[in-house]
Amino acid sequence: MVVALGGNAFQSKGERGTIEDYLRNASYAAKAIAYLVEKGYRVVVTHGNGPQVGVLLEWMERGKDVAPPMPMDVANAMTQGWLGYVLMQAITRELCERGLLDRVKGVVALVTRVVVDANDPAFTNPTKFVGPYYSEEEAKRLAKEKGWVMKPDPRGGWRRVVPSPMPVDVVEWRAVKELVDSGWIAISVGGGGIPVVRDGCGYRGVEAVIDKDLASAVLATKLGASRLLIFTDVDYAYIDFGKPSARPIKEMNIEEARELLARGVFGEGSMAPKIRAAIYFVEHGGKEARIGHLKKAREVIDGVSGTRIVPKPSH
Repeated sequence: MVVALGGNAFQSKGERGTIEDYLRNASYAAKAIAYLVEKGYRVVVTHGNGPQVGVLLEWMERGKDVAPPMPMDVANAMTQGWLGYVLMQAITRELCERGLLDRVKGVVALVTRVVVDANDPAFTNPTKFVGPYYSEEEAKRLAKEKGWVMKPDPRGGWRRVVPSPMPVDVVEWRAVKELVDSGWIAISVGGGGIPVVRDGCGYRGVEAVIDKDLASAVLATKLGASRLLIFTDVDYAYIDFGKPSARPIKEMNIEEARELLARGVFGEGSMAPKIRAAIYFVEHGGKEARIGHLKKAREVIDGVSGTRIVPKPSH
């Protein structure tokens, strides 16, 4: 089972983002992981890092006269260590309190690279907002000085935008599989993974953000996982979300999911990437994907809450 955690696994709306906030929120994710261990699953955990990368980029911008800023691939690697540590702490504590530590060898977070295609069209059309907000004047200055692409954010102010290319491979997937097969809980592709392109005998980091749900689906496929669980802060995918006519979707096959996606039923900044990830996973051999609320994780795991995405009917 691959479990993809959303941003609410670390920080909820209105919180300052202290380490106490992080550990408290991560405890909800830890309960879900422990419940899966209890049920006999081998577990891989993935997670987002949007707010944390934003914080790092702001720290770097504010401290640029003291220490040189790092590129986005390095910022992603930094958050993988930061958030991986938080999850390791929370999951280990939960397993211990439930008397389940003897079921696993331990919890380990891997700094993980995710390969993207250097010719992906996303590189010519950056769309992903990152980092702090600027005035229009500041944004134009930074665009000239650093070559950044700056656009007005619908939420106010100007921000940097970077490419969001499709993940095509996970460099360390064999290490993840070996760890999980030998009894470890592995934390991988944090924040969608460190974006790299193939470069001769190795890999070169690029300035980009990979969607963490798509990266999770690619990893789950490489591992041959049976199920992908995507936890977020809503209990279902909805038709007419946020309207009086809103209807939860309890189950759909990948053909139905594609049709609703094409019709623009799911928000691009919220549910649409999760639906795409679910389609990718099921299309590439997964039994099913489930999308549901992190605080209802047990119900999602047991199939009584959340949206199920399954293969297309055989007839």
